[in-house]
Order: sequence, then structure tokens, then C-alpha cells
Amino acid sequence: MDEQHQGRGERERTEPGTAPGVRPLDGFTIGVTAARRAEELGALLERRGGQVLHAPALRIVPLPDDTELLAVTRALIDDAPDVVVATTAIGFRGWVEAAEGWGLGEALLDRLAGVELLARGPKVRGAIRAAGLTEKWSPASESMAEVLDRLLEEGVAGRRIALQLHGEPLPGFVEALRAGGAEVVGVPVYRWMPPEDLGPVDRLLDATLAGGLDAVTFTSAPAAASLLRRAAERGIRDALLAALRTDVLPVCVGPVTALPLEAEDVPTLQPERFRLGPLVQLLCRELPGRVRPLPVAGRRLEIRGHAVVVDGVLRPVPPAGMALLRALARRPGWVVARAELLRALPGAGRDEHAVETAMARLRVALGAPKLIQTVVKRGYRLALDPHADTDKYSGEDTQVRRVAPGC
Repeated sequence: MDEQHQGRGERERTEPGTAPGVRPLDGFTIGVTAARRAEELGALLERRGGQVLHAPALRIVPLPDDTELLAVTRALIDDAPDVVVATTAIGFRGWVEAAEGWGLGEALLDRLAGVELLARGPKVRGAIRAAGLTEKWSPASESMAEVLDRLLEEGVAGRRIALQLHGEPLPGFVEALRAGGAEVVGVPVYRWMPPEDLGPVDRLLDATLAGGLDAVTFTSAPAAASLLRRAAERGIRDALLAALRTDVLPVCVGPVTALPLEAEDVPTLQPERFRLGPLVQLLCRELPGRVRPLPVAGRRLEIRGHAVVVDGVLRPVPPAGMALLRALARRPGWVVARAELLRALPGAGRDEHAVETAMARLRVALGAPKLIQTVVKRGYRLALDPHADTDKYSGEDTQVRRVAPGC
């Protein structure tokens, strides 16, 4: 279920709700925690305009170096199981390749050919067939719950079941089999470890807390757990959870991946199909959909993460300008005092001239100076169109907040 494959032949298109000529992820910054296939996911996001901050939260121990896997492989060759459950394609291929490296490849394949082999989904089914084997059954849903139901219906008492582990929690799966009388042998096809270089992870955490990210993607449960663990080591775990519950959207490739976050009451979004392509498409819908267009000075203004769309034209805005614009947009049409805007500026100090300087640069970046009006001796305001419903826009940021769990 982690880091699944993107379908081929996907055509570029403007997503619903985005301006013509503006890509759906233009102006948004997205964190990528994947260890595997991160380049592919990053390319998919960047092709749609996203700015990517890559911070692999894990590394994978090479299979040939895993002495536990070697011991389990020998034990299964010597004492055949009744059932083998293969859960991921990369794990199954890696197991066979590691066995070949140990000189046990032929013996392992011979043993697997004589047992009941179950494949969790089409990808692992393809890996099984590529190895010259044939699975007995595979669920249409790619769900381990359906695999468990089948095993329990068949009866597991007295049976020896080898389960390919894949670094993600399988809540209740092993316990249910053992409660039914089965002997369960875990096959640890790869191991997750913290990254050797924690610098990128720390930068992602800092950006999350500083409001520099719009979303964070997770393609494996261990990556989510690792990020939480690193935040705890730095003493910022509660702050990270608060950010993920409000300003930063966590998007997971599937429900198993989401477990560590949802255990902390962090609502997540997941695509209907547990693949990278649908995950990116979900971001392309959700992030632009959370931006409320403002009718300002006869123009259509969208405030995104680090850029603004004015009448369908993307306008990059420096961080100071974005801070001012967000402060004005919390109450569009209302005057915001210079002192309040000064407090919104990052590291501006006490000099209100910093507001004037940043405001001048903001107007240039917007390409439409009349969007922001100067109110003499009082401050500045967004020039909300007279016909606009001021109640609709007052008191909230233009970024619509988080959805409820399960959406």
C-alpha cells in the first residue's frame, strides 16, 4: 500500500476550479517524505506547478544485509509453511533476489511453488508471476482485511502461515490468525531505519511550523511515524500535530499509511485508489479548492501559499508581501493599521517604514497597484468590490481550514 505506481499515459489538463493558464499546484509548496520513488512523486507535483520540499523520513536496510531475513528464509525452506501471504511487489522481488544472492534462490522458489500463495494485489501478483510462480488467490480490493477474512473462513487451526512484512502496521492481522490457532511466521523483507542525514527532515519540520508548507505527503506509515518521532526528539511534536490539524494538509496514499497520524487525531486525506497518480490528483483538487477567490478592484484575486493569481495570471510574491496580503485578506475591505501589519511582517522590528517598503514591493509584484488602497493616517485595505458580500469574507483567512476526518 506504500508508494504505489503512477499509471502511464496520464494527460496534462487544467483541474476544475483553477484559472486557465495556471497549473493546479502553482503557488503551493508540498513536502515529500517518501524514501522510495520520491523523484517520481516530485516530478508529478512539479509538472503541475508545485514547489517540492523533499525530506526522506526513512531509509531502507538492504535486503542482503538482513540476517533475520536470511534466518527466516532458511527456516521456511527447511520446514514448508502451508500458506504464504505476499503483501508488496518490491518486497517479494527483493526477497527472491536476496535469496539468490545467498545461493538459496532456487530452493526458495521450489518451496513457494508447493504452498498456497496469496497475493494482496495486482502488483504483487505480477511479481509472483514474474518469478515463475502462480498465486492461488488475490483480493480485488487489495485489502489485507479481505485476505484475513478468506483465511479465517478456510480455517487456520494448525496451519503454518508465512506473512511477508512490509514495514507498516497490520493491526489485528497476526493476532486474529494466532487466535484462530495458526502459527504465524513473519518474513521481514526490508527494514525501515531513520535517515542518515536528518537535515532535510529538520528543514521540513521547520517549514511546517513556520507556515512554509501547504501540504505534506506520506506514502508509508513508517515515514509518518518517523517524522513524529523526530519532532518529539526536538521537542516540537505538539506544535507539529497542531500544524497538521490546521494549516498544513496531510495527504496519505492510503488508510494504512494514515494510521500513525490518525492515532494522534490528525485528520488526513487519501485518494480512492492507493497510487501516486490519484494522490497527486487529490492535491490538485484540494489545494486550489481551499482558496477563496476575492473580488478586489474589479479583479479576481486568489491567495495561494507563496504566490497570488490575479485574473488568471500567476504572480510570485516575496514572503514579506505574502505576510501583508494575508493580514489584509483576513478582513477584506476593512482598514488594517500599520502597527498590526508591522506585527505580521517577519523580523520587521519596530519601524513602520518597513510596512511601507514591503507594501510598495507587494503592489509591484501584484501588477495591479489599485488592489490595495492606502487610507491616510490609518493603514491599508484590500479594495473589495462594493457589491461583494463583506460578511462572507470577514473574520477568516482566505485559506479554508481543514476538513473533518474521513473526508
